[in-house]
Amino acid sequence: MPRCGYAGAVGDAGPRDRRRPRPHAAGRDRTQPVETALVGEVAPGDWLLVFLDSARERIDAARAAEVDATLDLLEQALGGGHADAAAGFVLPSAMDATQLAALTGGASHPADRADGADTR
Repeated sequence: MPRCGYAGAVGDAGPRDRRRPRPHAAGRDRTQPVETALVGEVAPGDWLLVFLDSARERIDAARAAEVDATLDLLEQALGGGHADAAAGFVLPSAMDATQLAALTGGASHPADRADGADTR
């Protein structure tokens, strides 16, 4: 099954292209070079959320484990198997307005906003 996204740990191993060196990230049974323009400089041991060979976000080890577990469930479901475990985190559809606001970085109510604007 082709994979386009994963959580990977930055390592210092792997071949480097002398013309354009890129760090390598290891995750989900592979190690590959990743573009880091969106996240800036990385160091061995950093965790990255990688999509289409490009690091999209810096994450911590706990979030990497969540991503990996979720990708396992997705592979099970797409492979015709039964995904028999919970996602390991609260899905946005189960969150209340305050939790959704915290997740998205927004205010949950116009009165909570500094400008008082209603964004609903």
